[in-house]
Amino acid sequence: MSEALQQNIAKAEGYLARFKDNTLGHYINGEWTQGSEGRTFENTTPVDNTSLGYVVQGSEADVNAACEAARKAAAEWAEMPGAARKKILHKLADEIEKRAEEIALVESMDCGQALRFMRQAAVRGAANFRFFADKAPEARNGLSLHQDQHTNFTVRNPIGPVAVITPWNTPFMLSTWKIAPALAAGCTVVHKPAELSPLTGAILAECAEAAGLPKGVWNMVNGFGTEVGKALTEHPAIKAVALVGDSATGKLIQAQTASTLKRLHLELGGKNPVIVFDDADFDRALDAVVFMIYSLNGQRCTSSSRLLIQSGIKDSFMAALKERVASLKVGHSLDPETEVGPLVHTGHYAKVTGYFDTAKEDGATVAVGGYSLRDELGPGNYVAPTLFVDANNSMRIAQEEIFGPVLTAIEFDTEEQAIELANDTIYGLAGYIWTSNTGRAMRMANKVEAGMLWVNSENNRNLPSPFGGVKMSGVGRDGGDWSFDFYMETKNVCIAHDLHNVPVLGR
Repeated sequence: MSEALQQNIAKAEGYLARFKDNTLGHYINGEWTQGSEGRTFENTTPVDNTSLGYVVQGSEADVNAACEAARKAAAEWAEMPGAARKKILHKLADEIEKRAEEIALVESMDCGQALRFMRQAAVRGAANFRFFADKAPEARNGLSLHQDQHTNFTVRNPIGPVAVITPWNTPFMLSTWKIAPALAAGCTVVHKPAELSPLTGAILAECAEAAGLPKGVWNMVNGFGTEVGKALTEHPAIKAVALVGDSATGKLIQAQTASTLKRLHLELGGKNPVIVFDDADFDRALDAVVFMIYSLNGQRCTSSSRLLIQSGIKDSFMAALKERVASLKVGHSLDPETEVGPLVHTGHYAKVTGYFDTAKEDGATVAVGGYSLRDELGPGNYVAPTLFVDANNSMRIAQEEIFGPVLTAIEFDTEEQAIELANDTIYGLAGYIWTSNTGRAMRMANKVEAGMLWVNSENNRNLPSPFGGVKMSGVGRDGGDWSFDFYMETKNVCIAHDLHNVPVLGR
């Protein structure tokens, strides 16, 4: 064990001690509470599956208390001037930055992501709050539409209390991505962190408290989707639900919200293609292909898990790719050298490793990896970065979201074949196109079915741009003003100039 890893473990243990020594509760109406029923569940670390402590298992009564707190606080928070909300949210970003090291170390231990990536979690989270804080004063702004006899103008008002349900893969950053625009818009929030990685959700709530958010504006309830999630999405006080999760969960939530006609933004799964043409910049494309599936353990919705490689470049590109995948450093999530950490949970580990046999059953070849690393690295959820070749798009490894460090390579000959393969999936979240032909890039961008496309780039984050998918990858968009469209109601006001003829009946 390196000295750097030993130091990181020691620091992490210091930050984690309070979670191990004290049951993590809910944050409701400005108070920490152990809930109504006293039930708990154990939270484990994927590095060795030992305990990180116990978490209160929320009940319907806990959800009701949080929703009522959000409802009572909604009017005051909505009426607060945008400039005042801006000041509070910037202070919240300050609090996040103060605790950046703690957030990174706790999150790496909680969800297994390599520390090299989690060091950016607090930076990106704070950036989310600062971006939307600066937009808070203009959140209500609408349009002015002038005609000869009438002037129409629009205004936006906060929709009210909203539910934010976040995933386990990059929990801190994704929580801020949803909560920051909701608060900037003037909405109150009930947050349900993922039960597999709940710890940084508590740190985020503490940062909100330290920033001076009024009681009830921010609430957090821990627990499972079957109970807490269901009660939250069905609660009449909640006016909108923002979810980041898998498509199966999205279907359930859509059904659960039907009776109350809640607004939904569902950011769901993907089976995203990265399409590499013969004329691509070889080295840049190779770097991007490796990064976009093997970083973050392959556990992110925009991972490019299908490589569509043109036949003219296939042999040389695949030879270089195999060498790179075989060289990836797998290890403890707190090791600065680690590039791929342990998978989040034993259940997810079993799912990912199950695809190693699935690939062989369907006729694919395991070119690199395809095995567990528990014998070498200990009792954590470690798997070898894996590359499947000799695959076709009908195979389960090409159609199903594996959500791990696993890439499936498929050969194509023509642009038309690439488009057909890219679109032959139930998903449509993201896509990546590598070519030096500008015309081809424009044609592909028009024809590939995805909510987001990157040309000659990895996933480059741009906060003002819309983020979301099509088909089974979700409903709605986040980012910039699109977020305000979701968290706010638009009202049209028509004012007559007293020039038009009013219809007359019964005079």
